[in-house]
Amino acid sequence: MPTADARITAPSPAPTPSVARTCGAILELLLPHRRASEPNAAAPASAFPHQLRRLAAFVAHDEPIVLTLPGFPCKSPNPAKVLGHLPDEGERLSLTFLDALCAEIQKVHAPGARLVICSDGHVFGDLIGVPDEHIDAYSDALSAMIRREELDRLGTFDLRDVLGDLPYDVKRARVHEEYAPTLDALRAEVHADEHTLRLYRGITRFLVDDATGFPGTRSALQRECRRRAYGVIQRSRAWGELIAAHHPRSVRLSIHPQPAGAAKFGIRLLDSRDVWTTPWHASALRQGDGSWELMPRSRAEGLGRLVRRDGAPSHFESDPTSN
Repeated sequence: MPTADARITAPSPAPTPSVARTCGAILELLLPHRRASEPNAAAPASAFPHQLRRLAAFVAHDEPIVLTLPGFPCKSPNPAKVLGHLPDEGERLSLTFLDALCAEIQKVHAPGARLVICSDGHVFGDLIGVPDEHIDAYSDALSAMIRREELDRLGTFDLRDVLGDLPYDVKRARVHEEYAPTLDALRAEVHADEHTLRLYRGITRFLVDDATGFPGTRSALQRECRRRAYGVIQRSRAWGELIAAHHPRSVRLSIHPQPAGAAKFGIRLLDSRDVWTTPWHASALRQGDGSWELMPRSRAEGLGRLVRRDGAPSHFESDPTSN
């Protein structure tokens, strides 16, 4: 017999030609910014049936589209990569891009779109070595930046919206207990699934790169980061499930590379040489032609001069005489 939690749902009716055209047009706006996990990133809109179905549910009812993006957790604790623990020009540019993308969607779907930034810093802050007070400061400054820049199509969502003023260790434990996959199940998936293996390796590399002041050997650090990478993925999965529970109809975006046809659509915020790089793991450099690139602070310092905004370090401007 089915359990009490079983759900019987009728298949969604096929969208009308008009709805299908609108959904295809919206996806075409996302595709140029896709962060893909496969070597050949080119894929038609038809390769993303999950996203098309989610979009159709909004378009058919003439409703604003809701997109959710887990990310913008906190700055890396490694000072060789970032300018400090608060948002800077990299975040400002990324937020402006996301708001502008929603504005573009409104041109083909009149009710428009709004994007909810689901900040996940508190979910795994203890595993990445960032104190909760730094995460609070980053999140609060990010919200202030959204208001200051009048990015009205963006909103935020974090653990404080879910579990209020409980201690963060308690919040993390509750989310993990309710939503995280078991360690054994995740290990089996890493061994069996190429996409999950790449994710595990990418997070391990970031943890190694972000480590500062580790007392042991390099090999000991790598072992420790491999162990913590499983915890980060468990918590990230748990956060994703919690987001789905609170925003069940949303079109789910990801800052991680995703294969075509996945439930999440990987999206690139700014250009970088490494597909895994994000504004919170790097510094922004403005090139001589006006374009922007994310890179470690240690590299950006050799290519340009530091620019401050409102007294705080913001980004680097390219020096035409540098190599």
